[in-house]
Amino acid sequence: MSVLVTGGAGYIGSHVVKELLARGYRTVTLDDLSKGHRAAVAGRVFVEGDCGDAELVRRACREHGVEAAVHLAADSLVGESMADPAKYCRNNLAGGIALLDAGVRRFVFSSTAAVYGEPEAVPITEEHPTRPVNVYGATKLMFEQVLEWYDRAYGLRYVSLRYFNAAGADESGEIGEDHRPETHLVPIVLQAALGRREKVTIYGDDYPTPDGTCVRDYIHVTDLAAAHVQ
Repeated sequence: MSVLVTGGAGYIGSHVVKELLARGYRTVTLDDLSKGHRAAVAGRVFVEGDCGDAELVRRACREHGVEAAVHLAADSLVGESMADPAKYCRNNLAGGIALLDAGVRRFVFSSTAAVYGEPEAVPITEEHPTRPVNVYGATKLMFEQVLEWYDRAYGLRYVSLRYFNAAGADESGEIGEDHRPETHLVPIVLQAALGRREKVTIYGDDYPTPDGTCVRDYIHVTDLAAAHVQ
């Protein structure tokens, strides 16, 4: 089976591509390289472009016999989403719809735990109410709703993965987290430990925790990649 991976040159996407290949799938990576890196998918089928370009997606699917898609391409900075909601609606919602309209009928969507908003209970279950508190989470939830309607109307087969923060890197050391500028906590902590930045700033002092600071949930990126393939 040939699988299209949007955002496949990014952090999580490159690990998903590697996991797919390890399990015998053929892959086609689609990425506009705004945040991804071409070297992360070196030697593999690569199409540079935007998943919102429906004609480009149709052509890539036709030329490479694509039968399924793993959709990871998205903007994902919470603060930016609140400052520029139009950008997030265009990229996370409209771009995904254009991808669906290319005709792929097996679909794995990289969603987010941000669809739940502030948890009523921990741990969060799949049945927890979805009340996103930022534009990023709202656009992911809206696209999940689009998937449900496409399933009802067109026979789309899909799954949405609502995961928390990804961290770590493939044990080969060939790929890993490389955001420029870096915005994720674990790499920032490591940069501070290595003397590459002066300090790590901890935000918030009124969370319901012993010292008032935030507690975050993480999943190793290799486990997350395996979940997408599974």
